[in-house]
Amino acid sequence: MPPKSTDLDYRPSYLAATLTSLAVFALYCATLAPSTAMWDTSEYISAAYVLGLPHPPGNPLFVLIGRVFAILPLGSMHVAMKINILAALTSAVSAGMWFLITERILVGWLADKWQRIVGGFLAALIGATAFTVWNQSVVNEKVYTVSLMGLAIISWLTVLWSDDPDGPAADRLLVLIAYLLGLGYANHMMGFLAGPAVVVAVIVRRPQTLLRWKLIVASVLALFLGMTPFLTQPIRAAHFPAINEGEPTTWDSFWYNFNRGQYGKPSLFDRQAPYVEGQLGMYWMYFRWQWLRDIKFEYPRLQAILAFVYMILGLMGGWVHFKRDRKSFWYLGTFMLTLTVVLIYYLNFKYGHSQCLALGNPPDVNCEVRDRDYFFIVAFSAWGVWTALGMIYIWEGVASLFGNEEVKVGRDVVETPRRQSWIFSSWILAFAFIPLFANWRAASRAGQTDTFAFAHDLLDSVEPYGVLITAGDNDTFPLWYAQEVEGVRKDVLVLCTSLLNTDWYVRQLVRRPVYPYDAAKGPAVYRGKEWPMPKGPPLHMTTVQADSIPEYQEVREPQLFRKGSIEATIKPQVLAKADIVVLLMIKDDYPNRPFYFSRTAGGYPQDVLGLGQNLLMQGLARKLVETTPVPGKDTVLLQGEGFVDVSRTNALWYNDFLGPQAVLKRGLWVDKASVGIPYIYITTAVDLADIAAQRSDSAQSRKLMDTARALADATDLSRLFAPQLPATQTAVPLAPDSGSGVKLTDTGKKTHK
Repeated sequence: MPPKSTDLDYRPSYLAATLTSLAVFALYCATLAPSTAMWDTSEYISAAYVLGLPHPPGNPLFVLIGRVFAILPLGSMHVAMKINILAALTSAVSAGMWFLITERILVGWLADKWQRIVGGFLAALIGATAFTVWNQSVVNEKVYTVSLMGLAIISWLTVLWSDDPDGPAADRLLVLIAYLLGLGYANHMMGFLAGPAVVVAVIVRRPQTLLRWKLIVASVLALFLGMTPFLTQPIRAAHFPAINEGEPTTWDSFWYNFNRGQYGKPSLFDRQAPYVEGQLGMYWMYFRWQWLRDIKFEYPRLQAILAFVYMILGLMGGWVHFKRDRKSFWYLGTFMLTLTVVLIYYLNFKYGHSQCLALGNPPDVNCEVRDRDYFFIVAFSAWGVWTALGMIYIWEGVASLFGNEEVKVGRDVVETPRRQSWIFSSWILAFAFIPLFANWRAASRAGQTDTFAFAHDLLDSVEPYGVLITAGDNDTFPLWYAQEVEGVRKDVLVLCTSLLNTDWYVRQLVRRPVYPYDAAKGPAVYRGKEWPMPKGPPLHMTTVQADSIPEYQEVREPQLFRKGSIEATIKPQVLAKADIVVLLMIKDDYPNRPFYFSRTAGGYPQDVLGLGQNLLMQGLARKLVETTPVPGKDTVLLQGEGFVDVSRTNALWYNDFLGPQAVLKRGLWVDKASVGIPYIYITTAVDLADIAAQRSDSAQSRKLMDTARALADATDLSRLFAPQLPATQTAVPLAPDSGSGVKLTDTGKKTHK
């Protein structure tokens, strides 16, 4: 129920807040992704669709909600788009909560309701169009928009409680807040971030509340009740869904999953980067992004100026909040501190990915594999409240220059600008619209289908019933989505080496059924030939035997691996469990199944497994062949790439691949950490252009080079076609998933590996 103030007859503007949320939702829908995206998007959409378990701790609340959205009867809308709508909806609800909180803070400050509504709208607008908030709200990359909504609702409820801590609804509000904290934790650990601020609010406003043992007990029970979605995990895991990460079917495995044991986070006292220079510096970099993130036309100086202004406005708003409404400040001020200084220290990140790029990727600096701005989505969203308060404070000051009048605010008579003065100076509020226009191109994901296109193309590069060995998130999760949600090439067995080091993943590969290949839906290049369906798993072991595979094996001297006519020399090294499993599979099931290495795996098959002489590039993958390829009509040896199956790669490129056009349509690749994916298309076009030039087909070669340059322009990789750098300079390294890792000159020739 609404707070009852002794000074004012205040009622929250729920209608205005709802309309604001709807406007934000409309904005997000206009810029919504129609399909999946890079990083964890495909993992979470797929897990929700199959009611499975994404990576630990498994996020059971999100999976349950996501499953509901996945099966909504919305006509022919793709599953991915339905779950993306979930992200948009939860963030839009959050905007409505910030509206209500800002309006409440302005009570007792501004006499006219319309002014308070303007303030609420500004807070919602600024928070909703901050880059990270907007970008995460138009595709369901992770679970953070659900967390954002939960924390925003808790914030509003705590503000209500702070207004009337002795009211008839006060105890029920605290129990409800405790329940939502537990429910939020069942979505993600982030759901607890409001906890310290709630405790501070209770201590400051009514410390005796903590002595009422029945209410404390009730709150603890509500907290644990909120966490009950975790109970679904062992039940669902025992049914072995297609995505079953961690496989928590026993108490030990459940607890290991719950505590995220596989990540092995260091102690907080063992800093992974200097707190000020590295971690606070990373946060400041992400804060700068929020107000201007259009990398195609980014002006660093303007970006820094805008960030400084928004920081000052927010700090000014926090100061005004403290001076004019202490009741709600103790919660929101503590909450802001938790979301920034405390959270940065707790997360203990390495240097940010973009920080390392700016430093030239020095070898002695530990770097995150991607930018982690999404961890601060709540901070950036909530910052809109204080920024709006700072803006209102300046608006009031400028308006007073045009004339004041005396009005009654509560029990007091105060001097405030006349209505006309507010209107004359309202142009100042246009500043709140800057992120809306400055971030549109970078935050929008409208029309982006490149991730699904890449998954389609990589799967189609593999012959029927093949085993495809991948390296990490961006060359694995999209394949899960394509197979489990879209039903594309389920006959292909995807083997992710970064997951093969776990026991649960190997067991799942042993259990996975063999799916039939649908020739009518497959590439034309595979038609007209019989593809016998394999029987049983590629690893000839039971799950119990698979569990006995050692975690590593030390190779102290060169070892010869032989399978049929394949002979590979494994150099002295420590083979991880993943490497052992790959070799065992080749030993057990080759050539019964064709084996492929994704080109995103880079030098893995050569450098670790010694199979470099037995690889033949076909499309976006390298096929394991029994004998070293011989140059001929359809086989060409290219420097830096190895042997290329020209006929197969041309057929896939021209008749099957969706990726090149999808990348060109996207037109702006903001996330530099995943740019290695479109880079593979660039190198493929250059490879085919080189081959066409060797065969005196200059027209075709030019056409392919034009495509390569267009792809580079669309993904901010135009530097690949810059003239050769002087010996004293080095090229900026590409992302880990960059494929072959070569640099291209203006002629498209590869200059070094």
